[in-house]
Amino acid sequence: MPSLPKSDELIFFVNGRKVIEKNAVPEVNLLFYLRKVLHLTGTKYACGGGGCGACTVMVSRFDPKTKKIHHYPATACLVPICSLYGAAITTVEGVGSIKTRIHPVQERLAKCHGTQCGFCSPGMVMSIYTLLRNHPEPTPEQITEAIGGNLCRCTGYRPIVESGKTFCVASTVCQVKGSGKCCMDQEDRSFVNYQEKMCTKLYNEDEFQPLDPSQEPIFPPELIRMAEDTNKRRLTFQGEKTTWITPVTLDDVLELKANFSEAPLVMGNTTVGPNLKFRDAFHPVFISPLGLPELHFVNTTDDGVTIGAGYSLAQLNDALLFTISDQPKEKTKTFYALRKHLRTFAGAQIRNMATLGGHVVSRPKFSDLNPILAAGNATINLISKEGERQIPLNGPFLARLPEANLRPEEMVLSVSIPYSSQWHFVSGLRLAQRQENAFAIVNAGMSVKFEDGTNIIKDLKMFFGNVGATVVSASETCEQLTGRRWDDQMLSDACQWVLDEVYIPPGAEGGMVEYRRTLIISLLFRFYLKVRRGLNEMDPEKFPDIPEKFMSALEDFPIKTPQGIQMFQCVNPRQSPQDPVGHPVMHQSALKHTTGEAVFSDDMPPFSQELFLAVVTSPRAHAKIISIDSSEALALPGVVDVITAEDVPGENNYSGEIFYAQNEVICVGQIVCTVAADTYAHAKEGAKKVKVTYEDVEPRIITIEQALEHNSFLSVEKKIEQGNVESAFKQVDQIIEGEIHVEGQEHFYMETQTVLAIPKKEDKEMVLYLGTQFPTHVQEFVAAALNIPRSRIACHMRRTGGAFGGKMTKPALLGAVCAVAAYKTGHPIRFILERGDDFLITAGRHPLLGKYKIGFMNNGVIKAADVEYYVNGGCTLDESEWVIEFVVLKSENAYYIPNFRCRGRACKTNLPSNTAFRGFGFPQATVVVEAYMTAVASQCNLLPEEVKEINMYKRISQTAHEQTFNPEPLQRCWKECLEKSSFHARKLAAEEFNKKNYWKKRGLAVIPMKFTVGVPVAYYSQAAALVHIYLDGSVLVTHGGCEMGQGLHTKMIQVASRELNIPQSYVHLSETSTITVPNASFTAGSMGTDINGKAVQNACQILLDRLQPIIRKNPKGKWEDWITEAFHKSISLSATGYFKGYQTNMDWETEKGDAFPYYVYGASCSEVEVDCLTGAHKLLRTDIFMDSAFSINPAVDIGQIEGAFIQGMGLYTIEELKYSPEGVLYSRGPDEYKIPTVTEIPEEFYVTLVHSQNPIAIYSSKGLGEAGMFLGSSVLFAINDAVTAARKERGLTETFTLSSPATPEMIRMACVDQFTDMIPKDDPSTFTPWSIQVS
Repeated sequence: MPSLPKSDELIFFVNGRKVIEKNAVPEVNLLFYLRKVLHLTGTKYACGGGGCGACTVMVSRFDPKTKKIHHYPATACLVPICSLYGAAITTVEGVGSIKTRIHPVQERLAKCHGTQCGFCSPGMVMSIYTLLRNHPEPTPEQITEAIGGNLCRCTGYRPIVESGKTFCVASTVCQVKGSGKCCMDQEDRSFVNYQEKMCTKLYNEDEFQPLDPSQEPIFPPELIRMAEDTNKRRLTFQGEKTTWITPVTLDDVLELKANFSEAPLVMGNTTVGPNLKFRDAFHPVFISPLGLPELHFVNTTDDGVTIGAGYSLAQLNDALLFTISDQPKEKTKTFYALRKHLRTFAGAQIRNMATLGGHVVSRPKFSDLNPILAAGNATINLISKEGERQIPLNGPFLARLPEANLRPEEMVLSVSIPYSSQWHFVSGLRLAQRQENAFAIVNAGMSVKFEDGTNIIKDLKMFFGNVGATVVSASETCEQLTGRRWDDQMLSDACQWVLDEVYIPPGAEGGMVEYRRTLIISLLFRFYLKVRRGLNEMDPEKFPDIPEKFMSALEDFPIKTPQGIQMFQCVNPRQSPQDPVGHPVMHQSALKHTTGEAVFSDDMPPFSQELFLAVVTSPRAHAKIISIDSSEALALPGVVDVITAEDVPGENNYSGEIFYAQNEVICVGQIVCTVAADTYAHAKEGAKKVKVTYEDVEPRIITIEQALEHNSFLSVEKKIEQGNVESAFKQVDQIIEGEIHVEGQEHFYMETQTVLAIPKKEDKEMVLYLGTQFPTHVQEFVAAALNIPRSRIACHMRRTGGAFGGKMTKPALLGAVCAVAAYKTGHPIRFILERGDDFLITAGRHPLLGKYKIGFMNNGVIKAADVEYYVNGGCTLDESEWVIEFVVLKSENAYYIPNFRCRGRACKTNLPSNTAFRGFGFPQATVVVEAYMTAVASQCNLLPEEVKEINMYKRISQTAHEQTFNPEPLQRCWKECLEKSSFHARKLAAEEFNKKNYWKKRGLAVIPMKFTVGVPVAYYSQAAALVHIYLDGSVLVTHGGCEMGQGLHTKMIQVASRELNIPQSYVHLSETSTITVPNASFTAGSMGTDINGKAVQNACQILLDRLQPIIRKNPKGKWEDWITEAFHKSISLSATGYFKGYQTNMDWETEKGDAFPYYVYGASCSEVEVDCLTGAHKLLRTDIFMDSAFSINPAVDIGQIEGAFIQGMGLYTIEELKYSPEGVLYSRGPDEYKIPTVTEIPEEFYVTLVHSQNPIAIYSSKGLGEAGMFLGSSVLFAINDAVTAARKERGLTETFTLSSPATPEMIRMACVDQFTDMIPKDDPSTFTPWSIQVS
């Protein structure tokens, strides 16, 4: 191998400042460089693989050919710094700052309430900002497309889209009705005894500063000079292990390729980058021909278009659009098919980074473009030192056959795409877990050429993706069908033959085997119909049209920009203008979120001598640890120590939780040891070198079914019962039995678990900075692990990037692991879990199995219910006993069943321990309730909504555990929901639609909810606060609650402002800490505002009482004067506030108790459309009516409801955790686990806060953090309704219920038809499935 020269200087600009890096390391990405070298921490790490958009930045380059500056979004985690020579990077800090001037994008995202936890906000800002740099007056569609690659787990996206839409050219006509008059106007919304004036404005557009494109920073002139320099030379960046070479001429590239034939060509780094990070790939040399003019061109000829390999997929999209608009339709069928797939291909960032040549040559098995290019007869133009040649982009090339491959020294110069002709049809077809930014489950490129003027096949091509190790060509089938007519008989043979030829073995990687087989022929059928339709359009007399009922099968669901209205009670006009309570106040950190100036744990500057921690986790579900050999790891540079169970000075097994595995492992992902090193890269390298020897132990229990077989439980059975169930079953007309599975859910908070532990020099003190919902719990576990008093452990929690229950107990375990490492090494430790480790170690929502037996009368009245619940708790207790208690206590939802028995038990398995998750068991358990309501309706030939109404609580009643409550708000939410959503009219319209469409079906469902807040243990709802008034009149509030995006601190400022009668600007809230408020309870159970608000209120009232004598003496005085006077009179200006807690109780012996302080009621109506051919669904509209009593902050509360609803919708539809039969979690990041994106949310989204009374809570408010989660099940049951309609039409009349999640696979396989009937069914005893369900 030739010797390489020493390193060049890397020159680029960041936020207008020149960066000269003399020692550029090829493996270092821009995200690391921004955060750790330049200390620009606004750009966030959330997944590390380009799949979430949290690290989005704008890259700008000058093109010397066009003399234009090209701005595009990129995910910094995939951008190697060595690729940035001559580029200008803009990060969120460069867009605007609260210290200088915020940018309109940042201002509007904040003021439109588009930020909650704030961790995704910088990425959102950068995506919208980059769009505005290219399109200052964007369309709503461009806004939706721009944020399609950005994930948000908090807001539900609606307010983010709305903030972007404020930049669009304004429309005065109501989008919903097109009448210019709002369909939700006041007179339309009056209701019996409901006269409060309703408001719909959560923000004031008049406050927004205008967008002035002329004020944007200029592109650095030095970079223009560098780009235009005619004497450019090759650049080399030499790292310790790798070398990066940037050639400047094509000849130079070819010379390098001849010398380093194994070196990858890196352009967008969207393939090489993830392979290096996640698959341990290694390349000693990288060649990066970025910006070569020979690779960036479009050449149009009479035969077609040739596009340079260096074109990004976004530029390819623009080139295709130009060709489509320039050429007759019949010539551009391939281009049209490509553009359709490009719209949903990854997100905007990846489309702007990935290149055509890179995509074609990397040949991913799931490629959405290669099958279409192959079907459209594309050719690849190759070049090497030896010269140029063309190879067809065809089956052998896609199958990576040696004779059809590139030679080692060759590279792709361009791709030629021929025009289609009149009698030639080309289509791209795909189906993914969600509509955009998701790999296809199966995709296809198909084309057919006919003999002119006939429907006789002259040439047929079919290519399928994600059905094997490569894209697969069904060439034999195509050959057999040549010469046949394009008719139903041909289709029938084609389906049979293609299934034989494209064989997916039953245990194939990726699972879903029968579904993928079905998709192969379902997509073929769609193509068949499209071609039939096309032939008919060309000659209607010769070629009959497809049946009218089949028309809807032709197209995928369109992507529409979501819209909606939010309604809440207006503030009483008599309220003091200074009093913020009841107003939609912006989140107190919102502007800091959008400027990147909000400091999260890992944004804190490095501590002196700080070390990084990497984990070694168990690959076995149940095994003995024979030995741990850390010698190789300790020999590596930078590695300081390896920490094991032997190093824990105190208790290693505390409260049933094991910090470091000792002697045995009991799940895949259990922490065996950790490696401390000077950099995270060194720590991770060290972790790979630790050798652990295991010996498997039986039994290995993974599923609930296996736990029941082995009698493996974490806790005793919990039961409540009322009436005489056995007797009632003997007196009913009908009895049904069934079971429902609800799979688990990953929290996917945007900020992974983060702990900073700093050992102090004195008294064994330890300081921790971390994201948690329960600092007291962290303090307790760390004190136990270190064997020191809790008073020496200080836990600081300023904010965290989302939690949803996942940061309730897990940070205590991880905090102990980190503190032990800090204690042993004597160094500060920074412990940030990578996304994959976070998925694996921390687990999530409990999978649940529900079994029911229901006795009812023919009129729909339910007389008896016997329900059993089992949850998969994992390997330790964690929160599982509480979860099963909540499941049992809440198991009746909104219905009164006079004879009711519910039993529940938590199963012990060899999975990581499942934990708290928003809703805490209720979202899983109540699906079972709604399922049996729907089943009863089916048996009685009634609508589910009728059966629900018949059995719903209607008057002051007692629950099954004898707690009295008034369901009047439940009835109001239910009736409003039915009426204002026009449910009955839309139900009829859906039935009409279903009659006319065979392959698409619509369904509606309305779900009522009786949700509880708080916990049945009184002392857990006590709270304290500390309020200081300083001599300048400013106020510092501290309390025990944790801010994780839910707006808790914002509401506490509102409370303090009202109680002290001072402006909000006087009140400051900094952090939560075990130093200021000891023994604080967890922030969970929707009671953060309830309990901490009471404590803050109490402290403020104490202070105001002390000030009364001074105020009485000088009633017209200013606040500041009163404070000064109080100080002079030696009146204490500091007070501790306290709230004893809600006096709840539950006695499991008697099965009675006032378990919860109050109930939150709600109802939700959703309408979906289901594609029976593929299993896709589209959420058309959702109406939510939530009993908020009196909302302290309607903007925050509506944000919580919408965010929870979308999270719930994800749980019940697309979020799917995949486990191997051995208990290995496959889903470890955004590539494998799909949370909703902006395209999944309802096209129309209406939320109304319903007013009621709740005197027990502060200002008569209610805790709404979790309640919206279960309402997401209205989508599941709307899907169920649509699928039931499809099944009825197909002659399947038996009662049918979907389990959760209703994934595309579940939906498609439930819509039984001639295609599912063709699929060979495998004998389960003959193979091991790739994945299993664990519920």
